[in-house]
Amino acid sequence: MRLRTLTFVTLLFVAAIVPATGAATAGAASMQTDSCTFPYTATDATGTEVTLDSDPERVVTLNPSAAQTMWELGASDEVVGVSKYATYLDGADEKQNVSGANGPSVERVLDANPDVVLVPNSTYAFAKDRVDQIRAQGTTVFVFETGSSLSFVANKTEQIGRLTGNCEAGRQSAQEIRNSADLMREVLADEDKPVALNYFYTYTSGSNTFIGDVMTTAGLTNGAAEANITGFAPINTETVVEMNPEYIIVPTGATVPDTEAWNSTTAVQEGNIIEVNSNYLQQPAPRSVDAAETIMQAVHPEAFEEYQSMKAEAEATTTESTETTTQTTTAQSTTTQAVNDTTTSAQTATGADTPGFGVALTLVSMLAAALLATRR
Repeated sequence: MRLRTLTFVTLLFVAAIVPATGAATAGAASMQTDSCTFPYTATDATGTEVTLDSDPERVVTLNPSAAQTMWELGASDEVVGVSKYATYLDGADEKQNVSGANGPSVERVLDANPDVVLVPNSTYAFAKDRVDQIRAQGTTVFVFETGSSLSFVANKTEQIGRLTGNCEAGRQSAQEIRNSADLMREVLADEDKPVALNYFYTYTSGSNTFIGDVMTTAGLTNGAAEANITGFAPINTETVVEMNPEYIIVPTGATVPDTEAWNSTTAVQEGNIIEVNSNYLQQPAPRSVDAAETIMQAVHPEAFEEYQSMKAEAEATTTESTETTTQTTTAQSTTTQAVNDTTTSAQTATGADTPGFGVALTLVSMLAAALLATRR
């Protein structure tokens, strides 16, 4: 075993004195790209190249989805302004209310003195002039794309983490969204997918909507999409009757019309009206997963239990893996410190300026590390 160790260390020694190749340079470049450093530049949904010179300390969110994301990242303390629709978040009532009449207030946003303003596409769509005024004052503004899936929600979460300097939290939260969605689809792969309709105040969610994706991820068939409805659009009673949904999904506070047409549907007759927290169902943010879980539990209770069990097992495995990595890192740090202490002693006794000392010292350090490794 010791002979093999020494041979391996010799190879490492040879590699250490060979000049770095292009591959090593590429690796360093990749690490730099993935690092959470500033300045950082990204192009937003308007095609504007947005640059943040430093890690933002003051963030304004013009829509509750961006605010919810900041809360989920554990960065609510960085938020100084929210819309009036974000008051459901703990502590949001202590932030500056930047809402005005029929949209964001330019004056209130500017008074909050933000380092960056996060603007979901729905806000930009009906308040473009106000957002442009905020940007014209020299305030950094980032506008997001329109949400169309849980995958979009995960990517947006990661992007907000990067923009606000909460990179690791953003990556972790995004991965949790992806993992949950993948696991739901896996558990529900062989289950029947009953037809369902999302309804809120004469509107429904068709194809290319994140609510539609929440529904299908939870084990339903989106009837509106099957009826060739795209995006968020009105739905008429004739379509409802023809579709005859088995389930109707509504946000809290919304109701199903008490009419002959709606009452004729299987969903109403069997009492399959699923009410989902509107702050989770209608906002393309991390808690969309909670909305999908609510629907899945109501429609596929047995599969939901399996999903919960598998999710808990996966989280436990992840936690165990993280703890193992931490222990390994700590052990490596201890070994490195021991080698460094030996190196310092050798430098003192021999003199670091002696020709060839650096190469010899590298070999000694590697041998010391290898010998420590063989004793574990």
